Amino acid sequence: MAQGHRPDRVGEQIREELSEILSRGQVHDPGIGFITLTRVQVTSDLQIARVFYTTLGDDKARKETARALDRATGFFRRQVGARLQLRRVPELEFRFDESIANQDRIERILHEIHEQDAQRAADAGSEPPPAPSAVEGDPGSPPDDDDQ
Repeated sequence: MAQGHRPDRVGEQIREELSEILSRGQVHDPGIGFITLTRVQVTSDLQIARVFYTTLGDDKARKETARALDRATGFFRRQVGARLQLRRVPELEFRFDESIANQDRIERILHEIHEQDAQRAADAGSEPPPAPSAVEGDPGSPPDDDDQ
């Protein structure tokens, strides 16, 4: 029998509970800085929940946050188990969400392309238009001295 959207629903519930735990300051690890949980993917058998997050700061802060989340995984799992009515609480795997960084990179590239296009248009507008070539018999061209 198909599971339907149950893994999605459970993932959303886990994300909400983890967000509440983090926002209320129930985790006392100083390594967990300001993080945002972006999504939770739960396997179809509800055994593993991959929690994707983003954080502010450089690579060093990101690595420290990853270590702190790994240290607190047991605490998070116990808290989720106490709050949700599940026969078995999924194992939590925290992963940095690279999609946000990739999105920012794409946005920057598109912005640069638009700036380059605008610069080309401005440069093309300031240059005089190319002079049309005079072709014999062309009514728009000035008459040659030989034709008179």
